[in-house]
Amino acid sequence: MKAPGRAAPKPRKRAAASSPVRRTRDPEGMQRRILRAATSEFATKGYGGARVERISAAAGTVDRMLYYYFGSKEGLFRAVLEHVYEELGAAEQRLQLTGAEPVAGMRALIAFTWTYYLRHPELIRLLNSENLHRGEHVRHSKRVKSLSFPLLSILADLLKRGEAQGKFRAGIDPAQVYVTIAALAYFYLSNRYTLSRFLGLDLMAAPQRKRWLEHITALVLGHVALP
Repeated sequence: MKAPGRAAPKPRKRAAASSPVRRTRDPEGMQRRILRAATSEFATKGYGGARVERISAAAGTVDRMLYYYFGSKEGLFRAVLEHVYEELGAAEQRLQLTGAEPVAGMRALIAFTWTYYLRHPELIRLLNSENLHRGEHVRHSKRVKSLSFPLLSILADLLKRGEAQGKFRAGIDPAQVYVTIAALAYFYLSNRYTLSRFLGLDLMAAPQRKRWLEHITALVLGHVALP
């Protein structure tokens, strides 16, 4: 019979050593989830208000994976900007206006720009945030600099063919027309809340949106078309 006594202490479990970050089995899928979560966070909170821990939780991962793939919060914001610019460029590439009649093509291009901004409010919010930082993140992005934005070349082609057919004025700068279209669409949507209250109108009501597109179109065609 064993003598009574205290039971022998159970052996302690060794603390797990911190392991280096490992790649997931689906690194591309993980990066996509992080980018989606980061796009929502940065668009909602801005660069300054965004938090890495909220992004990682929304992506179903941990903070260190964000740092592993993107290096820093700044690197992640830059990747988000690159991604939205790439999506815009891809949408522009899908436009089929090479053989379009110039006036009809111009109408389609204006409608595309307006509709894209309308359907992608996150783009406007992200650009607002980046402009608060004076374009610092885009300035350091090699990918954004290398991206091709087809809309400008499509616009140049429409203006050139319209001039050749005697429908558009000569010597119009495509970049100025591009900025005009973008500005008219962007300003309306980025300031819709304050303008709606100031003017006593619901600028996001369907009739108001339709009227604004018609207004943009009339302004631009009035500028480029021969009298």
